[in-house]
Amino acid sequence: MRKLLQYLLEQGVATQKSICPPLDDDAQGLPTLTASACSGSSCSACQEACPTEAISVAGSESNEARVSLDLGCCIGCGLCIETCPTGTIAENRSTQTAASRREDLVLTNETTELTARSIEERPTIFANSLHARVVSTGCSSCDLEIGAAFNPIFDMERFGVHVVASPRYADALMVTGPVGRGMQEALKRCYEAMAQPRLVMAVGTCAISGGVHKGGYAEANGADSILPVNVYVPGCPPHPWSIIHGVLVAQGKSTVGPAVLRTK
Repeated sequence: MRKLLQYLLEQGVATQKSICPPLDDDAQGLPTLTASACSGSSCSACQEACPTEAISVAGSESNEARVSLDLGCCIGCGLCIETCPTGTIAENRSTQTAASRREDLVLTNETTELTARSIEERPTIFANSLHARVVSTGCSSCDLEIGAAFNPIFDMERFGVHVVASPRYADALMVTGPVGRGMQEALKRCYEAMAQPRLVMAVGTCAISGGVHKGGYAEANGADSILPVNVYVPGCPPHPWSIIHGVLVAQGKSTVGPAVLRTK
């Protein structure tokens, strides 16, 4: 027993103290827009490379080219970053990527200043305690990241968050996967079983827009067309810190959203 106690004491504290720090070197971040001017439709390399049509390019002149990047459709493959010849699209190392409005995930290069998508800090009734029911409708990669968010390194429980087995005990519904036709009715029933007030979090690109599955025969276009979504967490899958950031947004504790350097 003494040896075991000594071993545990020597391990130290595994939990990261810094909340939502930048990504580690071995992790790949979502794309963002930079101050570099785009070549416009004469190039469109990023648009052609994107597998989910998350990028659109308009305008033929560098000073008039308009780039639109929808993080809600982005799967983080990095092809746009690799193919962009002007450096207009670069990697974003931030884990603070969640947003409370769908339109805040659509980045454009129409302004000239570095802006943070501000989220109004308004502590909610769930500020100190949030019970979540996870409904998986996809490949389970996002579910694995949600599970990782509760391990000793990230320790989401320190924010008063707990996963429950029944929607009747849940304050928030964490939806993962593209919500295909076969899961839509089950998801609605799960939501209706929750007491009010209640929240819905779309965790991952599939849950936000359907990702690579959107527009198909299975009607897998995300949770937005099925339920009212309160928080969007982009990524395929999102990093555990990004999921925690989404929870903090849901609790009204975060004033930071996806940052983008946008240029005219």
